[in-house]
Amino acid sequence: MLVAEKPLKSYLQKYFGFDKFKGEQEAIIQSVLAGKDTFVIMPTGGGKSMCYQLPALIMEGTAVIVSPLIALMKNQVDAMRGFSNEEGVAHFLNSSLNKAEIATVKKDLKSGKTKLLYVAPESLTKDENVEFLQGVNISFFAIDEAHCISEWGHDFRPEYRRLRPIIEAIGKVPVIALTATATPKVQLDIQKNLGMMDADVYKASFNRANLNYEVRPKVDVAKEIIKFIRQHQGKSGIVYCLSRKKVEEIAFTLAVNGVRALPYHAGLEASVRADTQDKFLMEDIDVIVATIAFGMGIDKPDVRFVIHHDIPKSLEGYYQETGRAGRDGREGRCVTFYSYKDIEKLEKFMKGKPVAEQEIGKQLLLETVGYAETSVCRRRVLLLFRRVL
Repeated sequence: MLVAEKPLKSYLQKYFGFDKFKGEQEAIIQSVLAGKDTFVIMPTGGGKSMCYQLPALIMEGTAVIVSPLIALMKNQVDAMRGFSNEEGVAHFLNSSLNKAEIATVKKDLKSGKTKLLYVAPESLTKDENVEFLQGVNISFFAIDEAHCISEWGHDFRPEYRRLRPIIEAIGKVPVIALTATATPKVQLDIQKNLGMMDADVYKASFNRANLNYEVRPKVDVAKEIIKFIRQHQGKSGIVYCLSRKKVEEIAFTLAVNGVRALPYHAGLEASVRADTQDKFLMEDIDVIVATIAFGMGIDKPDVRFVIHHDIPKSLEGYYQETGRAGRDGREGRCVTFYSYKDIEKLEKFMKGKPVAEQEIGKQLLLETVGYAETSVCRRRVLLLFRRVL
């Protein structure tokens, strides 16, 4: 347990230059500083990363942040180094580093310079890394994108379910789990798996009043998308498609129609993806056409629209993807094109998977159909789904 020597706001000002906290950030940070397990459910853009970054800088030792995406880690590390004079204050440890870079990271960790270490779950499960971290003074573990633990979540990753025994092997320290998407079922699954049933739980409001939701019938979609983007000329937006092939096709169609657009999916070289992401952030392009490989942790507050060319596999995924619009508090348009044929396609994809996985997938699809075909306010449906009305 650590009691901050000065008021928390003075640390916030010192390290980040802000003079006030957002929502429940202060209470969450107090919980972490008090050495309690802490569970945070906060919408995209709510300021989750501050909930572990500030206590990491205040506390003795190094905070280990488990994060699923290499691009996301790099963004966060660059941002943290921007707030400090000491480059070693933040590092990441993942498969993109060579031996010399790994040696530098380990040297800075041993010397106590590093306050935040971002780690991919795959790296954390390696025996040599577990052994090395046993010799480092760890302040706490932060599990970012914690919904990856749950098979009921929209982005399940099996390696996340191995985290608890690894954390215990490294040393008994507090855990903070954070997610932007967790229904009660997913929340319970995360808490059980991480062994944090007694955690302090903080749930922010998920009602994004500045977002406008709309479902349109799937007829001549490419033409509709071009028309919509032209009505929002020069504005930043994301178009999501289910397949890489469709991403390439729509990106090409937009480009030949004068829209500054590029494709983004996991089949592209990492350097190409990074370059496209930078162009989007720097406004060299207006639109990214992407699979769900794009977006997690992207800090672009002025995305004005999110279009779904295909209905998503789950409402959890849909909520998170649309949540990338209007993070600056200004209007965001969320347009989805829907045809029941897409649901039939998604059901076909599930054939051959384990029965339990198929059952979960079907249940998630039914919820999506309910949202797309409802005759009541779609915001209300999303909030009822999340049990927050």
